[in-house]
Amino acid sequence: MEAENGEARLASKGRAGLMRIETQKKSAAVCHDDSTPPVKAQTIDELHSLQKKKSAPNTPRTARTPRQGQGASAFAIISEEEIQKQQLQSISASLASLTRETGPKVVKGDPARKAEGQKVAHSGHSIHDTFDISDSALKFTHVLYNLSPAELYEQAIRYEKGSFITASGALATLSGAKTGRSPRDRRVVKDETTENELWWGKGSPNIEMDEHTFMVNRERAVDYLNSLDKVFVNDQFLNWDPEHRIKVRIVSARAYHSLFMHNMCIRPDAEELEEFGTPDFTIYNAGQFPCNRYTHYMTSSTSVDLNLARREMVILGTQYAGEMKKGLFSVMHYLMPQRHILSLHSGCNMGKGGDVALFFGLSGTGKTTLSTDHNRYLIGDDEHCWSENGVSNIEGGCYAKCIDLSKDKEPDIWNAIKFGTVLENVVFEEHTREVDYSDKGVTENTRAAYPIEYIPNAKIPCVGPHPKNVILLACDAFGVLPPVSKLSLAQTMYHFISGYTALVAGTEEGIKEPQATFSACFGAAFIMMHPTKYAAMLAEKMQKHGATGWLVNTGWSGGRYGSGNRIKLAYTRKIIDAIHSGTLLKANYVKTEVFGLEIPTEIDGVPSEILSPINTWSDKKAYNDTLLKLGGLFKKNFEVFANYKIGTDNNLTEEILAAGPTF
Repeated sequence: MEAENGEARLASKGRAGLMRIETQKKSAAVCHDDSTPPVKAQTIDELHSLQKKKSAPNTPRTARTPRQGQGASAFAIISEEEIQKQQLQSISASLASLTRETGPKVVKGDPARKAEGQKVAHSGHSIHDTFDISDSALKFTHVLYNLSPAELYEQAIRYEKGSFITASGALATLSGAKTGRSPRDRRVVKDETTENELWWGKGSPNIEMDEHTFMVNRERAVDYLNSLDKVFVNDQFLNWDPEHRIKVRIVSARAYHSLFMHNMCIRPDAEELEEFGTPDFTIYNAGQFPCNRYTHYMTSSTSVDLNLARREMVILGTQYAGEMKKGLFSVMHYLMPQRHILSLHSGCNMGKGGDVALFFGLSGTGKTTLSTDHNRYLIGDDEHCWSENGVSNIEGGCYAKCIDLSKDKEPDIWNAIKFGTVLENVVFEEHTREVDYSDKGVTENTRAAYPIEYIPNAKIPCVGPHPKNVILLACDAFGVLPPVSKLSLAQTMYHFISGYTALVAGTEEGIKEPQATFSACFGAAFIMMHPTKYAAMLAEKMQKHGATGWLVNTGWSGGRYGSGNRIKLAYTRKIIDAIHSGTLLKANYVKTEVFGLEIPTEIDGVPSEILSPINTWSDKKAYNDTLLKLGGLFKKNFEVFANYKIGTDNNLTEEILAAGPTF
């Protein structure tokens, strides 16, 4: 290298005898790396803004074919700004309080990330000349509208204590002091309409409140939400059947709640969101803020209130996200039957040939395990509608129990716990963030909420034809119910209304022997009308579409809990397979005593001796005594329903009663 032409020359030896390189720069030269062009940003904030690409419109802004029922205005070109303005005006109207009928001033975006001088779109509502405004009327409420899971992760981790990313990518959150639902704090407005339509009194989950008290609580919730710098708003759907879907709006103060509902409700696409308009039902989740215990009807600092006339729900004093899910389920139990659609607390799957099965069962009966079948499509795990079009899932996600979850026992749920999933109240290792699903340190009621698309064999859209089989599951710890029984329509109604299973020692504190538990329609906490109304609708649809009812016992055989053995899961799966294939319909049947159940004499892959419970008991007297005891428990439970009449006569009630145990 020649010194006069190069940029460097060798000089005298430096320390340790090494040659030292001296650099000689030309006076006009600038030393820089020009392998890539420099960024255009002039500040760090500008650089960060380049990281996030502005979303392009997903739907055309030019004229498009109007949908059914739309007029010529559907051909008009609507600007992005006008769409955003309409959305904000709708949200502002939802947040209107009694003293500010126009609603607060709302603006989209995170207040912490508003660049100085940034243009914002707002609702345009002005403050009228009045003396009854509060400071909240003088400020903007920032609306974080239908955020993506990634955006909600950022909000939760940055602002909500107890939010962490776990090793699998799921978001771990805490629901505060309440780690389960508060059924004694759930109230429904009793007015001239609901007084006659809903189920009130003994056995009913509906605790009454009046319109005035609801409005007091609504005002408290809305004022709290309006006082915040920002609120999260989700506009989503319930019911995968497009003909009968319900538009819901959830206004909440926590990113955790917004992500939970993003997963649990049906997610609209861009065009559906633009045309969303006014919601059919609105939730005001002010769960961080307690109700006023001096308010009439209040018995604690928690109140979950439904007003069916206003189509609104208010949550105060509990941050447990399941209140929103189950509150909307109760609403569907009211709205759908008015359209002659049956709402069901059940799992649902479909075979490759299009045969649909419904699975009903309380906790511990195996409903999740048996309705999850890799040879069949999952329509849904918990909430469904049965209309003239067939069955449809109400939800867009799954809410699975996580206690003692393992990859071997529940691989689908295990694999669904990944980025986008909400993990409630779980315990994890501080450094690795690996979740310990056996740890009950926070609560035993640990849960995962994830989109149904996370299940590999989910059927999207979540709809199917009319069911062929209705399977009622019971874990009979008394050991006297057969492994499977074919039910008549009247028996199906009786056992559907009963909703039986048995708790065993160890499942709940203080239980030493089997304890019968009954939950009307397998979901008594969520039904709105009398159970016999849902049972009559179920029987009508089964009869019309040729469905068969089955009672499947996943509990004990050869004796009650402690002396007998639990029926092997492999046998129960063989029974379910025989139901799906239709071979069980062709079997020979015999009738049992007391309950009058039709039981098959043989099933392929199942030992014939276990099909009749009395064969498995060595002490026949003990069997008969236990059978009569369980029959008596059924009769006692049914007393609350026995005096309820459907229609002008009592024929249906008598028919259902006759299908129960006789002795």
